[in-house]
Order: sequence, then C-alpha cells, then structure tokens
Amino acid sequence: MGDRYEERASRMDGARVWSLTVPRGSVHPVLPDGCMDLLWIGGRLLVAGPDTHAEPASVSDGGGVAGIRFAPGTAPALLGVPAHELRDRRIALAGLWPDAEVRELTERVAEAADPAAALEEIALRRAAGTAPPDPVMRFVAGQLGSGRSVADTAQAVGLGARQLHRRSLAAFGYGPKTLARILRLQRALALVRTGMPYAESALAAGCADQAHLAREMRELAGTTLTGYFA
Repeated sequence: MGDRYEERASRMDGARVWSLTVPRGSVHPVLPDGCMDLLWIGGRLLVAGPDTHAEPASVSDGGGVAGIRFAPGTAPALLGVPAHELRDRRIALAGLWPDAEVRELTERVAEAADPAAALEEIALRRAAGTAPPDPVMRFVAGQLGSGRSVADTAQAVGLGARQLHRRSLAAFGYGPKTLARILRLQRALALVRTGMPYAESALAAGCADQAHLAREMRELAGTTLTGYFA
C-alpha cells in the first residue's frame, strides 16, 4: 500500500486539515509553502515551522500523521511565538505551551477517532482565546500569493522595506522576497498538476521562463520538476 493523503478546508479561516497514511519506512517530501502546521505524529503533538527548503517527513514504523496547516501569517498569534523562531524546525508543542495543558491535549488527540479533527478543535479553541493574526501581514501574504511584487505590496500597505522585512520575519519566518519565491513555486506546481506544460506553468506563475522555474525548484525543493512529479 502506498501513501494516502486526504485534505479538507478547516472551519478555521484559511487553514487546511489533513491526514497522511504511509507504509513502514516511507518518506514523504514536504516542500516549502509559507505555512506552519500543528502535527500529530508518533503519539506526540509537534509544531512544524515555516520551511526554506524541502523537509523529508518520515514515519519509521508506518501509520498515520495528522495535521492542521495554518495559512501564512496566521500561526504566530495562535502559538504565541514569532515565526522566525521556528524556521526550518520541528519542535514539541510542550516547548511552547504549558506541560500540563499539552499532556491533556495529547490524551485528547490520542483518544480521538479522527486525530485531524481533534487538532482542528484545539486550534479553534486556542484561537477563541488569543488575539487575531496581524491583518496587514495576512494582506501581504495574499498579495504576494497572487503574484504582486514585494515593492508594490509594501506600497499598498504603507510600509518601508525595513518595516515590511521585520514584520514578515515575525509573521512568516522569513522576509517577503523569500515568501514571494515560495508562493510563486507553489503556484507553478499547482498549474503543472492541472496538466499545463512546465514552460507555460512557469510563465503563468510569474517566473521568467522554464529555466527560472527549474532553478527555483532545485534551490527550494532540492529536486527537479521531473523528479518531483515522478
């Protein structure tokens, strides 16, 4: 049996709830997407910070992984930590929240028939008691995700380059140029999945040409387009 992946929209604004079932020893590559996740893996609650490169997710004994993926800029307020402190890291939730609370949540997810839904409930309850995400940075993520330039986005929100970079580090884990590259790569990959040729996908996503997309794929994903889609 191969990997089985399921995903759905969350009741939490902009989030996605997902589950992955893998055979023993399977490695599932995770590409940078500008997002952060709350994970249930191996009986533990973990937080996946924003990635700057592909991260292999493995389950040594096989089985299931569940998660809720937060849209760019939305997780720091929920988790109570700036995104850049979690960049390229996977850490135990107990490193961020009180031990007693995490133990109770761990028991709750372990007993749940649907761990992914249980993670969603944790996020929803947490969000109800915390400040909302920075609306300016959510707007920035939306603008960059649609292909708008960093300069135009900064002008649209009335922030100077240094201000935008500083606030982007806290919200996304890296500067706006890196986020723009990652979101552009994700746009291109989404187009390729629809059957669009590589060259057309590259141009439609905002790359200069197919060679530009190929370079971004190597630098951010550590593989080639052909290798990834194989």
